[in-house]
Formats: sequence, C-alpha cells, structure tokens
Amino acid sequence: MGPVRDMLGQSGVNEQKWRVLRVLQEQGPLELSQVAAEACLLLSSLTRMIAPMESEGLVTRHTPPEDRRKTVLRITDDGTALIHRHAAQSAEIFARIEADFGSDRLELLLDLLEDLQQMDLRAR
Repeated sequence: MGPVRDMLGQSGVNEQKWRVLRVLQEQGPLELSQVAAEACLLLSSLTRMIAPMESEGLVTRHTPPEDRRKTVLRITDDGTALIHRHAAQSAEIFARIEADFGSDRLELLLDLLEDLQQMDLRAR
C-alpha cells in the first residue's frame, strides 16, 4: 500500500475513501452495506466517513422514499474527477505489482481474497 498511500497523499484522500470512491465509480450508486462490503470496510467505519466525504464534495447520499431505512451513496463529479486524476499513476502501480509478482500469482491472490471476503467469519 506504500505506493498507493504516496499517490493519495497528493490529494488528501486516505485509502478507505479511495476504496469507497472506486467502488462507487465502478458500480454506480449503492446502499451503504453494499459499499462497505465491496470496499472491505466495517459499516460503522463507512458511516463515520460519509459526512466528511460529503463536505469534501466527493459523494452524495439520499434515502429512497420506498425504503426509508436505506441510505444510498453516489459518487459526485468531483469524486470522479479525483479518480481520473490518479488513474494513470494507479495503473502504473498496479502494472508494476503485476510485473514484479507475476500475473498468474496476482490473479490467484485476488481470487483467494475474494473467496475470503465471502466467508462468514463471525463467531458461531
């Protein structure tokens, strides 16, 4: 994460906010629990991040009238612009990781991490 942290340090966005923005940019508006799962964040952590991200102009949130229990997040144009500003550098970092680690090993690692993310690890 060192190279990613260095990249993000230029914009004042931390890794967690970056993951939220990437999820919203790739998947579109999502309910909070979906964003948390996709960004590998605890829902409580995401909830604390929303107000600052709104005030920074990176996301908006709304409550659908058909289900007032839900909150849906959407990336703003400013959030999308931030992603685009770092797109080339982010791609370079990923390409360097893939070259150094090997594309087959990286693909296996990503598949294994996806499997791990899908597991229910709560105490039984």
